[in-house]
Amino acid sequence: MEGMTQAREILTRNVERVRSAGAGYADARYFADDSSEVLVLYDGNLEANDTGFETGVGVRVLWGGAWGFAATSDLAAIDSCFDLAVRNAQTAAGLVKVPLRMGEMPAHKSYFQSPVGTDPVAVPLGDKLDLLAGIDARLKEDWILRRVVVANFTRRHQLFVNSDGTDVEKRLTNVFADMIVMALDGDSEMQRRSMSLYTTGGGTRGWEMMLDPELFSGHAERIKSELSELVKAEPLEYGRRSVILLPGQTFLQVHETIGHPLELDRILGYELSFAGGSFVTLDSIGRLRYGSEKLNVSSFGGIENSPGSFGFDDEGTPERDYLLIDRGVLVNVLSSRAMVNEANDRAGRRVLEQSGGAARATAFYRAPIDRMTNVNILPGADGSLEDIVASTADGIVVDNPTSWSIGSNREHFHFGCEIAWEVKDGRRTRVLRNPTYQGHTLEFYNSLTAVGDASTWRLMQVDNCGKGEPNQIMQLGHGVPVVRFDNVITGERG
Repeated sequence: MEGMTQAREILTRNVERVRSAGAGYADARYFADDSSEVLVLYDGNLEANDTGFETGVGVRVLWGGAWGFAATSDLAAIDSCFDLAVRNAQTAAGLVKVPLRMGEMPAHKSYFQSPVGTDPVAVPLGDKLDLLAGIDARLKEDWILRRVVVANFTRRHQLFVNSDGTDVEKRLTNVFADMIVMALDGDSEMQRRSMSLYTTGGGTRGWEMMLDPELFSGHAERIKSELSELVKAEPLEYGRRSVILLPGQTFLQVHETIGHPLELDRILGYELSFAGGSFVTLDSIGRLRYGSEKLNVSSFGGIENSPGSFGFDDEGTPERDYLLIDRGVLVNVLSSRAMVNEANDRAGRRVLEQSGGAARATAFYRAPIDRMTNVNILPGADGSLEDIVASTADGIVVDNPTSWSIGSNREHFHFGCEIAWEVKDGRRTRVLRNPTYQGHTLEFYNSLTAVGDASTWRLMQVDNCGKGEPNQIMQLGHGVPVVRFDNVITGERG
């Protein structure tokens, strides 16, 4: 196909054709450009220089209450791709027990583009390697055994059309980066300290993010210094105490125990055979005390600079800004159009008003499923990190995950972290190694006693969220402040 104009004409014609033939609904996604680049420096050596490019069309048809999906990278075979999606849907319709329906949604023609200064994919390779090599050089010390510096850039130009008459064109750009240093402690165990590129939620998301010393490139000396303390530290002893999570750990806590259990397809049981279910039920919505009154969680599509900001989902639904948890009570979930209608049918009442704009697919050859967007804990009124530490009698401050184990329904968890700082009588004292903490999800969030203000809030980026069968690796963001939980099981029994 030559350009978006021709693509739009071909896809629209076919959508209208299968709709007229009897489909209840049809949509198509054309990926004109789906580019990626991954660079890895390992101990200063170029370990990976991987680039990818994909283009193709994915088609969904709803026929007799069942989905049919087909995809092709042969852009001359789009008509037959639609025909295959119809046949797949007709076959599935003979087996379906719960007929799906999309419901009504007003048609719109829209355009969305990530705010970008410099396209990261277009930056010369030499400039990228020079930046990574400079960071690696600042990480290097004789006592450091391993150094890893990683950059990951993605760029996507996508067109979506559906049988409602919606037409959405998107240009999405994402930039991810990590630096890691590792060394042996006194027990010959490997310890690590890392830093990931984050955002403030504002600004542009191009190559310029890599150059900002606050967001990434300026943290080499800090993590090296913290690792030097870590390898000499004592291990964390088992016991109950307060746990203060820095954003580098909070984001994964939110991801695993709020984000995933609130995906509606998981609540309805569609992920049970692969990624697990959820302890949340349809009856939980509007009723479940998920956490203390300090817990306010949003799905916030309006964040300017986040991989979870994409304007419109892969059903053409605009991203919305809405609360998932309001003062500790569960009030909404992450959802897509057909899942909302199925949930209301199963409940026998209207538990959800509209799609949460969470239908997302990782590639043209994958069908959209309910995925996290920007799932955030809103800033609180408990001040800075220093203020929260000052009000803590006995606890630890922890940062960055090293391991995680999550219950199949997200009902409980166990996390290991890179580093802990002991807190005694309102003061940070010593560094501790091998910190862990665990808990039951609802009990844990109901023990939330402090939420940091906007000065502690960071937008942490996720480039590797896996879900679905076949697996789909998705990118998203979590805006999180510093938070404190009391009376938490920490450390391991001897």
